Amino acid sequence: MNGSPARTRQSQKQGMILLVAVLVVCLCLAAGADWKPADGPLMTKWARDVSPDNVHAEYPRPQMVRERWLNLNGLWDYAIRPKDDGQPKEFDGRILVPFPVESALSGVMKPVGPDNRLWYRRTLDIPKEWGEGNRILLNFGAVDWDTTVWVNGMKVGNHQGGYDPFTFDITHALRPAGPQEIVVSVWDPTDAGTQPRGKQVRRPHGIWYTAVTGIWQTVWLEPVNRRAIEGLKLTPDLDNAKLIVEIGTKLTRSDIVTVEVWADGEMVAAVQALNHIEVPIANPRLWSPDDPFLYDVKITLGHFNLPVVHDEVQSYFGMRKISLEKDEEGINRLFLNGKPVFQYGPLDQGWWPDGLYTAPTDEVLRYDVEVTRQFGMNMARKHVKVEPARWYYWCDKLGLLVWQDMPSGDGYIGPNDPDFQRTKESADQFELEWSRVIQAFYNHPSIVMWVPFNEGWGQYDTARIAEQTKKLDPTRLVNSASGWTDRGVGDVHDIHSYPGPSAPPVEEARAIVLGEFGGLGLPVRGHTWQDERNWGYRSYETREALTDAYLVLIGNLRPLIGGGLSAAVYTQTTDVEIEVNGLLTYDRAMIKMDAAKVRAANEKLYLPPPIIRTVVPTSQDEGQVWRYTTSEPADGWQADEFDDTGWQIGKGGFGTENTPGTVVRTKWDSSDIWLRRSFDLGGNIPPELHLSIHHDEDAKVYINGTPVADVKGYTTGYVQIPLGEKARAALKPNLNRLAVYCHQTGGGQYIDVGLVSITERTP
Repeated sequence: MNGSPARTRQSQKQGMILLVAVLVVCLCLAAGADWKPADGPLMTKWARDVSPDNVHAEYPRPQMVRERWLNLNGLWDYAIRPKDDGQPKEFDGRILVPFPVESALSGVMKPVGPDNRLWYRRTLDIPKEWGEGNRILLNFGAVDWDTTVWVNGMKVGNHQGGYDPFTFDITHALRPAGPQEIVVSVWDPTDAGTQPRGKQVRRPHGIWYTAVTGIWQTVWLEPVNRRAIEGLKLTPDLDNAKLIVEIGTKLTRSDIVTVEVWADGEMVAAVQALNHIEVPIANPRLWSPDDPFLYDVKITLGHFNLPVVHDEVQSYFGMRKISLEKDEEGINRLFLNGKPVFQYGPLDQGWWPDGLYTAPTDEVLRYDVEVTRQFGMNMARKHVKVEPARWYYWCDKLGLLVWQDMPSGDGYIGPNDPDFQRTKESADQFELEWSRVIQAFYNHPSIVMWVPFNEGWGQYDTARIAEQTKKLDPTRLVNSASGWTDRGVGDVHDIHSYPGPSAPPVEEARAIVLGEFGGLGLPVRGHTWQDERNWGYRSYETREALTDAYLVLIGNLRPLIGGGLSAAVYTQTTDVEIEVNGLLTYDRAMIKMDAAKVRAANEKLYLPPPIIRTVVPTSQDEGQVWRYTTSEPADGWQADEFDDTGWQIGKGGFGTENTPGTVVRTKWDSSDIWLRRSFDLGGNIPPELHLSIHHDEDAKVYINGTPVADVKGYTTGYVQIPLGEKARAALKPNLNRLAVYCHQTGGGQYIDVGLVSITERTP
């Protein structure tokens, strides 16, 4: 029996819908038919979610959001040609933007090098609904490094800088109708040049990684009015309970700016004014890792006495204050919202095996932040790289403090060299890019520290650069140089110690921090960049051994906080290429330690600093007198009653100059040394006894002839090691004897020992 006419029409309608759906799918498949990932060494699970019609589809600038925009990520034509050749007539194939050309997810995975230039081309239609009278802006999240853009054959601009966003107004170059052509040329000399480049090299090895060239962040178009908001600067003023808003537009008397602040969907403040607008925030809810609360804000540019809206953007901010202040003990600490907060987290390289500089998806950007927080960490140091704004958004939203490095480049200096002298061209480029990075990411509450230099990599004119950084952003702290070459400026003294941990001496004007330590390695078969010859500062064979070693490090880190340490950075979030020092594998498929044990240990770092009392001082601050010999003594040399009157007398520490983290007062350059000294407890045996030691290399320690410690390898600073009841039982109420043996095999050497009592504060 035939169906009713209504049912027939319904069936035909459903058939048409199905046909259209099939056509859409076919078109999508056809569009992506000439793209697939290259055969890279290692891929993440998120790579399967990447396709030409769905690649980084999120609005890329969360701190200044406009409603209308057009994402230009997807397939572009590409060509690699000699540097001095003109625009190619023929292209080599298709590349998936925004993945760098050397990455697997670009679909190309080819090097470019300093002698060549990378070209991109695509066509598009401007949406008709954008209408006439608007300006059309072409935005790039980041392109590495020297970028020139043409629209319909007309040059619209050039930009030099691999890490900062930039925009070209292309209105004048657009055709009245029909397809518009965009051509992009990129030249990147990598380590053949002097520009900031981070860890990129043409020949990857060790801690240096694959070069990245070209577009590596989202490209997009947006229409704006002739009168538009050109920039946005949001400054929370916690002391005065207000938000300061500045927009980049040069305003006239006919303009008016309206700022609305919202909290949990409810408007809590609204102000109308011109530039530099102060918005009172009553009873502000503070942003912190424990409560990363964000206020929403809407900024409208309108006409003073007409119902006209020229432009409107959405943003957000966190009410928080970062400062350097003294705690109750008079020690400089890092304060957040008026309270000392120990900052601890990983060195975060920000690399992915399939996308290199570019994460496969926004989801994995979020995952990296989430897993860091799940480890019980409250901070990450973004190491010589700048991320897309979406990564900082997730840090803002999930409550992760950020130390932001400037990508390094140019020359290298050692710890004892005078400041490296850059060429004027190199220095100008570094300072220009650094100022742009600070300006571009100023609004993110998660960023609490700027770090212009790392370990002498291109370091120069340190005091001036630190001062310049503070002038560019007086609301945040400045770490003038993380590790090695300290010039006594900035807000912190930052050392590196592998495996560590250790801390520099307390200072009157700066806080002390440990900018890198750890580096414990574990290669996991099937999850490494290469099968063999992987590298770590210290290597382990099992997950359990790696976890145990990490817990020892954290146990040794805790006493340093009582001594004044304000922050520490563990190396590192993930494995990267041949480095296997990560908390996670490079593909993020496996957490390499027992996450629950790691979190429990890390959370103890945020307790009030322990109380540290010196029992036997080291020679770190003042040389202590020891009896010593470099000739093997008779048996029983470690006993209390042993006659050491024939030994030499010298002040600690003992070793050779230029051994990292040492204060050498007596030269020791032979293979072995034996030390003895006496100390008086004055009738009181201390609780919670710890050994304070800096050793290079193996050392054995005795109290009154009883062996209490046997340490292997070396440290690059003083560490505190719990001794337990055996050591305490060996003590006498009054006169005691401390004996030490140290053995050295090669390289620098040093030994210095003391005793401290470390107790936790009662609640």
